Amino acid sequence: MNGLVMRFLGHSTVRLELAGRVVLTDPALTRSIGGLVRVAAPLPRHTWQGVDLVLISHLHGDHLHLPSLRRLGPDVLIVVPRGAGEWLRRRGFSAVHEIGVGETVDESGLRITAVPAKHSGHRWGPRFTHGPQAPAIGYLIEAAGVRVYNSGDTDLFEEMAGFGPLDVALLPVWGWGPNLGPGHLDPERAAEAVRLLRPRVTVPVHWGTLAVPGIARTGRMRRLLTEPPRRFATAAEGDTEVLVTEPGEQVALRDNTEVGE
Repeated sequence: MNGLVMRFLGHSTVRLELAGRVVLTDPALTRSIGGLVRVAAPLPRHTWQGVDLVLISHLHGDHLHLPSLRRLGPDVLIVVPRGAGEWLRRRGFSAVHEIGVGETVDESGLRITAVPAKHSGHRWGPRFTHGPQAPAIGYLIEAAGVRVYNSGDTDLFEEMAGFGPLDVALLPVWGWGPNLGPGHLDPERAAEAVRLLRPRVTVPVHWGTLAVPGIARTGRMRRLLTEPPRRFATAAEGDTEVLVTEPGEQVALRDNTEVGE
């Protein structure tokens, strides 16, 4: 696909290699994230080394995870929603670039544009008013005639219809618990998002990686760790090519010269 290589590292973390640059979305790289444990296989170092650019969609702890960011080294460029930069700099990260909806970052052949998302932007969740807050965003990533949409956490919104044409969409299809709170997509609503976005290829993310200790082995939770992307593939059949990829594995993109044309 015009030189695009992607690996789904789990949860909302995807490694993209495009135009000679390596991008990582919402890094969640460790064995635990806050009170959650990683139930997918641990990540080998090579899957997250050599990153040039990190895209943070919002401030929630499973998307802006400080220990994971520290693994990437002090010089990696971190793009965050406008309003979050100073909070991150105070924690020792110097190469931080803030971006708001409609703004772009050009990085050595990559063009990164912030787009809206429908999700709480508060660090501690939608019910809190104290602490850091910045609007949740998604990203359009463009280079070499390829356009990739990374939604971050979001619910449906009509403006999605204006993001195309898209070669690849990274869409969440679940979360980390037995239920979804507001501002998320389940498999069927993610399929509705596909019909707005019209991507050639969709990779379901935000599934199969993190769980609450003690309930990960229950029957219902075991199903929720595996079923959502397959439910999504069924619901979206005929509207996009769905590439269900296990956490840690490379996405099986086809070499298609028509992509991006």
